[in-house]
Amino acid sequence: QVQLVESGGGLVQPGGSLSLSCAASGFSLDYYAIGWFRQAPGKEREGVACISSTAGTTDYADSIKGRFTISRDNAKNTGYLQMNFLKPEDAAVYYCAAAPVRWGCPKDSEYDYWGQGTQVTVSS
Repeated sequence: QVQLVESGGGLVQPGGSLSLSCAASGFSLDYYAIGWFRQAPGKEREGVACISSTAGTTDYADSIKGRFTISRDNAKNTGYLQMNFLKPEDAAVYYCAAAPVRWGCPKDSEYDYWGQGTQVTVSS
């Protein structure tokens, strides 16, 4: 069964850090780009970051540049999103997704597999 499972969400104070993981099962992430998305209540889903299958390309939303880092470990079949200097406006459900795109970062429509999401709350 193909699955992406996110973990690592939780409650953090403004300025704090969280590390999200995205574990794949039922398929190999080796030839898949990984993307992280988020959706806050009442807002549209927003692309946060992506990393190509070879990790040679990364891209970030302007709102999180310099604070978040996307990475991957193909040996562990897992992607990661390190979030530092979190702000209240970063609070959302965070989703990871995988796209069978060999080079570069995919278009949103190219993501085939999605996780169920993990809640990130930023509050004092």
